[in-house]
Amino acid sequence: MSQIDCVYVAASTHDARYTRTCVASIRFFYPDVPVRLLVGGRLQGGLADDLKRYWSVEIANVPFGDYGWGFVKLEPLFGPSGETFLILDSDTVLAGPVLEIWDGGRFHFVVDDESQPETTVKAIYYDWKQVQKFDSNAQPPQFLFNTGQWFGTAGVLTRKDFEPWIDWQMPRKTLPGGCFKNGEQGVLNYVINQKAMLGEVAVKRDKILKYPLFGMNGLDAEAVSNRTAPPLVVHWAGMKTPSRRRLPGADLLAFFETRYYERFPAGRLHRFIASFVDFLAHQRRQRLKGLILKIRGGLSSSKKTWCGGRQPHLLPRTTVTKQD
Repeated sequence: MSQIDCVYVAASTHDARYTRTCVASIRFFYPDVPVRLLVGGRLQGGLADDLKRYWSVEIANVPFGDYGWGFVKLEPLFGPSGETFLILDSDTVLAGPVLEIWDGGRFHFVVDDESQPETTVKAIYYDWKQVQKFDSNAQPPQFLFNTGQWFGTAGVLTRKDFEPWIDWQMPRKTLPGGCFKNGEQGVLNYVINQKAMLGEVAVKRDKILKYPLFGMNGLDAEAVSNRTAPPLVVHWAGMKTPSRRRLPGADLLAFFETRYYERFPAGRLHRFIASFVDFLAHQRRQRLKGLILKIRGGLSSSKKTWCGGRQPHLLPRTTVTKQD
């Protein structure tokens, strides 16, 4: 029996295929734990209905809207007081009984035990020295964790704890600019670190994350199927491709995708159609990105020509103002 109340999966339009494999992995180990989608924007058509019908997955009760990158994952913090939960990005799968990591009653949060050099901390989490300009109590982080997988408890933190740092209008963003990185990841790390230093929250650090680019080390579909794999969350962060066959750990994704469609009538046909739709959507996004870069490049060239070949940032401030 699960020791937590709910597993939340952050889902978006572009991650439908990953959302399916993520849910299948949860149900492989935990058939009965409540699973809810955190919808931070539009979902692929039919996804929510299929997940509810075949996998008993509900939509989380959070305000509808475009949350921006990752911010919807903060909403469970403000849910029913005392509710315990696991947050997952959709591009993850469970390799083992991860929920057993949760130590109910002793800690408010359980996070991955991560170590990074200071330059990386500033690049993907937060720059505490910059934050200190606005909060004299800011200190170097005692721990860091990727927010694609973490355990939490509702009612321990409030929106007020984040208010100096988050603009709650949608799409949400962090304030001031340049302090916090990667959507909600930097600011969540900062707030929990500060609260832990004050003794207001209890945080356990444990090995949770398996990042495929660093090697799978024998963690494969056979080990997962035999239930001999370690209890880790495999996270393909930043590894989106139109074809998943060449990704490290691709056999895990294929294993859980096969299990996902086993519950569907004509499951193979459903899988083929869904994979084709996802491929076309990825191609459209890539073309759009290419078009945007081309337009930006054209605008940059136009500015250089207008400025007589001189970079705008090297021109006198008054000249730049006239351009604007």
